[in-house]
Amino acid sequence: MSRPIMPALRLEARANLRLAAPIIATQVTFMGMGTADTIMAGRYSAEGLAAVAVGANVWFLAFMVFMGILMACSPIVAQRIGAGRSAGETGAFVRAALAFSVLLGLLWMAGMRLAADPVLDWLALGEPTRGYAHDYILAASWSAMPLCLCFVARNTAEAHGLTRVALLAGLAGLFVNVLFDWLLMYGRLGFPQMGPEGCAWATVLAAATMVLVYAGQYRRIATLRALGVFRAEVPRLGEDIGEILRLGLPIMLIVTAESWMFNIGALMMARFGADTVAAHQVAINFAALSFMVPLSVGFATTVRVGLAAGAGDAAAVRLRGHAGIAIGACFALFSASVMATMPATIVGLYTDAAAVTPLAVQFLYFAAVFQIFDCIQATANGALRGVKDTRVPMLITVSAYWIVGLPLAWWLSFRTSTGPFGVWWGFIVSLAIAAAGLSARVARRTRPRPQASGSVDMP
Repeated sequence: MSRPIMPALRLEARANLRLAAPIIATQVTFMGMGTADTIMAGRYSAEGLAAVAVGANVWFLAFMVFMGILMACSPIVAQRIGAGRSAGETGAFVRAALAFSVLLGLLWMAGMRLAADPVLDWLALGEPTRGYAHDYILAASWSAMPLCLCFVARNTAEAHGLTRVALLAGLAGLFVNVLFDWLLMYGRLGFPQMGPEGCAWATVLAAATMVLVYAGQYRRIATLRALGVFRAEVPRLGEDIGEILRLGLPIMLIVTAESWMFNIGALMMARFGADTVAAHQVAINFAALSFMVPLSVGFATTVRVGLAAGAGDAAAVRLRGHAGIAIGACFALFSASVMATMPATIVGLYTDAAAVTPLAVQFLYFAAVFQIFDCIQATANGALRGVKDTRVPMLITVSAYWIVGLPLAWWLSFRTSTGPFGVWWGFIVSLAIAAAGLSARVARRTRPRPQASGSVDMP
C-alpha cells in the first residue's frame, strides 16, 4: 500500500527545501554582485553608471544564453546518479561538459567583442558613456570562459545534492567582486583607477575565483573527487555534447524568452517618462528578489525529479514534481500577500520621490498577481527538466511570452487608454498561460500509465 499522500508531500517538501535553501543563498550572492556594481558605478559618475548599465545588459543577454545551454547538465547528471551509473561513467560526461564549456566560453567571448561596436553604434551613446561601455564590454568578455566552467561545476555538484559547494563559490566571488570594484574603479591602495572598466575586471576576477573554489571542492569532497574531472584523458565529445544540446537549447530558449520579455517591457516603459521607468524598476526589482525562492525551488525540483526518473521510480517522479509546484504555489501566495498588503512600505525601501511612489505602489499590486503565476511556472519548468522534457515547455513559454505577452503589452500600452499598466497586464496574461500550460504538461508527463499502474511517461 502506498503512503498517504499528505505525509509523503510534507516529507518531500522538507527534502526539496533542504536542497533549495543553499541555492537561494547562492542566487542572492549573484544578485549582490550586480547590486555592488551598480552602487559603485553610481558613486563614480552618472556616465559611469549608464555605461555599466549598458555593458552589463549586453553581458547579461549572453550570460542567459550560455547558462541556459549548460543547465542541461543538472538533469543529465541527476538521472545518471539515479540510474546507479558509476562515478567513472558520470565523470566521463562531466569532463566532456567541461571541455564543451571551454568552447562555449570562447564563442561567448568572441561574440561580445565582435558585437561591442555595432551595438554601441546602434544605441548612439554620447561620450564618455560610449567609451566607458566599450571598455566594459571588452573587459567583461574575459569572464565568459570561467563562468561557463562554473555553470558545469555548479550543476554537477547540485545534481549530487551538494548545494553548499555553489554557495561557497558564490560567497567567495561576491567578496572578490566587491573588493576589486572598490580597488579598480577608484584606484585605491595603489591600484590603477580604471572607472567602469575596473568594474568589469572585478567580475572577471570574481569568476576566476569561483573556478578556483570549485576546483578545490572537487578535490576535497570525496563524491566529487570520485568523478575524476582532473584526469588527463581526452573526453568523448560527440554523444555527450549532443545530449547537452538536445536538452540545453530548448532550456536556453525558455530562460531567454522570459528574461527578454521583461527587458523589452522595461524599454516600453521608457516611452512614459523617467518617473514611470523608476516606478517600474522598483516593482520589478522587488518581484525579481522574491523570485529567487521559486527559481531555486525549481532547480532543486529538477534534481529531485531527475534522481527519481533515473531510478525508474514513477511514483517518486510524480510526487516530487507535484511537491515542487506546491511549494512554489505556497510561496507565491505568501509573497503576493506581502506585496498586496505592504506596498507603500516596500516602495519606501527604494525611494521617497513623490512622483514615483504612488505609481510604484500601483505596479506592486500587479506584481502581486503575476508573482503567483511566475512561481508556479518556474517550479513546473524545474519538474519537467528533471524528466528531460524541454521541447514542449519551450513551445509553451515562447508562445506565451512572445506571441501573446509582448504583443498584448504593446497593444494595451500604446493603442488603448491602459498606458503603462498595459505592460504589466501583458506580463500577467503571459505568465498565467505559461503556468497553466506547464502545470498541465507536468500532470500529463507524470500521470500513471494504464498498462503499468506505477509508471509514468518518462523518456
